[in-house]
Amino acid sequence: MKEKSFEPGRDNIVLIGMPGVGKSTLGIVLAKILCMDFVDADLLIQQSCDKSLQRLIDTLGPDAFLEIENQVLSEMSFEHSVIATGGSVVYSQAGMEALKRNGDVVYLAATYAEVEKRVTNITTRGIVLKHGCSLQDAFAERVPLYEQYSDYTVDGTGKSIEECVEEIVGLFR
Repeated sequence: MKEKSFEPGRDNIVLIGMPGVGKSTLGIVLAKILCMDFVDADLLIQQSCDKSLQRLIDTLGPDAFLEIENQVLSEMSFEHSVIATGGSVVYSQAGMEALKRNGDVVYLAATYAEVEKRVTNITTRGIVLKHGCSLQDAFAERVPLYEQYSDYTVDGTGKSIEECVEEIVGLFR
């Protein structure tokens, strides 16, 4: 993997990937090590709507939730931050383009078996699933989008958070 230094005005690290791959947990550790701020996009959405992700999805439906997610992400302005996104962020081309303009996108990959093992609360976690779709359907649909939008890929299958963080730190030092 190539090493990269940050460019002025484009110094964020954006984490994308399926639910359960560790974006938020890894993001906090990564931000501490790199002396950066940490932003959890899901929490920003919850705060802006004063509802949990699951309640938003249940009340408004997946499409309206995705519009809210896109709006919140498009309005975000952060510098020198690690940004953990929701797994559905890749459904918005405009949102992803805005994130890519302001930082490097790291796809935290994992096999479907690993994701399935880690995500045990699918009905309450706030996962955007289109009507009639399973977690496996979402995985199959999203992986090509994660790959399309990522600048770097870190495969976390069978790795600890610390091992993944170390690999990401190596990309930016």
